[in-house]
Amino acid sequence: MAVPCGASRDHRFAKHFTALNPFVNVFEGVDVSVEACESKDVVITNSDFLNGLKAPDAIQRCIEELTRMGIGERKTNYRLRDAVFGRQRYWGEPIPVYYKENIPYVLPEHELPLRLPEIDKYIPSETGEPPLARAKDWKYMGIYEYEKTTMPGWAGSSWYFFRYMDPNNPTAFASKEALHYWQDVDFYLGGSEHATGHLLYFRFWTKVLHDLGHVPCDEPARKLLNQGMIQGISSMAARIKGKQVFVSNDILNDYLTEQQLSHDDVQYVYADIHQVSNQKLDTEAFRTWNADYSTAQFVYNNKKEFTVKQFVEKMSKSKYNVVNPDDVVATYGADCFRMYEMFLGPIELSKPWDTQGIDGVSRFIRKLWRLFYNEQGQQLIHNDKAPAEGLKILHRAIKKVNEDLERLSFNTCVSTFMICVNDLSANKYHHAELLKPLLTLLHPFAPFISEYLWLQSGETTSILDSVYPVADESLLIENTFEYPVSVNGKMRTKALFPLDKDQKEIEAETIQLESVKKWMEGKPAKKIIFVKGRMINIVV
Repeated sequence: MAVPCGASRDHRFAKHFTALNPFVNVFEGVDVSVEACESKDVVITNSDFLNGLKAPDAIQRCIEELTRMGIGERKTNYRLRDAVFGRQRYWGEPIPVYYKENIPYVLPEHELPLRLPEIDKYIPSETGEPPLARAKDWKYMGIYEYEKTTMPGWAGSSWYFFRYMDPNNPTAFASKEALHYWQDVDFYLGGSEHATGHLLYFRFWTKVLHDLGHVPCDEPARKLLNQGMIQGISSMAARIKGKQVFVSNDILNDYLTEQQLSHDDVQYVYADIHQVSNQKLDTEAFRTWNADYSTAQFVYNNKKEFTVKQFVEKMSKSKYNVVNPDDVVATYGADCFRMYEMFLGPIELSKPWDTQGIDGVSRFIRKLWRLFYNEQGQQLIHNDKAPAEGLKILHRAIKKVNEDLERLSFNTCVSTFMICVNDLSANKYHHAELLKPLLTLLHPFAPFISEYLWLQSGETTSILDSVYPVADESLLIENTFEYPVSVNGKMRTKALFPLDKDQKEIEAETIQLESVKKWMEGKPAKKIIFVKGRMINIVV
């Protein structure tokens, strides 16, 4: 079948083989000279009795006509989920089934396991059968044909965690003692696409094994978290239908009005994400990228720029919005890539990957570096006793990161690291007593730079051998408070006082503050309302 108007693959095929090009356009008012139109919201043309019908109606009309002519009949095909179990490939567990007079029979249990046979090539046979058809003399009892498909990866991966409990047991997948000791998985983390590709069977096999009395639990995991998908940012250029004219998206409405056109005359074309920066398209790169656009004309805005429409959707090669992690690592480094991926948002939510946002994490890593080295490359870290305020900054970060790790809130952990490094930098704290525990805390997030700085700071063993930091709550006790100060009920300023300072002293010092005197306008204080650790209100 070749349907180049409505299928991208067939369109590329027809364009490649000039004998099929040009092909007849069967869609009314749609230009398919550059790419296929896969929308079902099209009107059929050049198709005899189907002309003027929308695609869904044309399909029904075809069925009716074939039935009337007696050369076809309407039939509904049902797709069963079980159909994906048999895979036409070599790798996988052989399905223990043989066929006798085309009727399937299951192998007796004592003849299991059925092992993969040796074959000459791991490709389908010359007749198009699965690779197992290449095996010589591979038949049950030397007579009956085996099933040629193999089980998918999740056939074994859905229950293998039980085998981990007792991997060397020669008589069972795990002993009763081991199964009762280990029970179920404490925590399962997987992507949303695992919901049917693995998780469904993960639960299914566990329940089957439980019903058969082989395992003590009927659910495989106590806690489940499906992490969100990293999405792509797609870019599309506005093109006038039937013409090789592209219009900058920010002036499209004005252009259509001037040319007496409507939005129905616009067709949006995908552009490669690497040709776009801050919604601006590199038009020369766009021309070079696709030979069909080599002679295209571009209508720019008054800044001589060409903007595109952008939106978030699933990463896909067909949408040209795939970001290669290797390219990001080559530009920013693996630590920056890892931390930005965590910084994008809550782990359970899908979020768009925008490479432009990675600069903030890159600046953080450079600022971390400057805690250890100055611009001339001289080492700044020293062994002097750390001040109390520096210890408070560090242990506040330790407490927050460890609490957020328990919640798998990695994005807020990264925010906490940024705040901590900013505070240490602002106070010029280069004390080893502060920086070395910070590196240990940071290591799971940025293992390469933390290991390097750890060794450069004088340590002789890996940071992996260091003691993971725990917050010292005694260092976090606040002994001062910044009071909001109000005059006649309106907050006018703030004043910092020790929490153990006498109330009368605080009141006396507060009314002497220049910012307070201004609003008292020389009038005496009739009343001072003081709430320790909360607020000060002066009534005049």
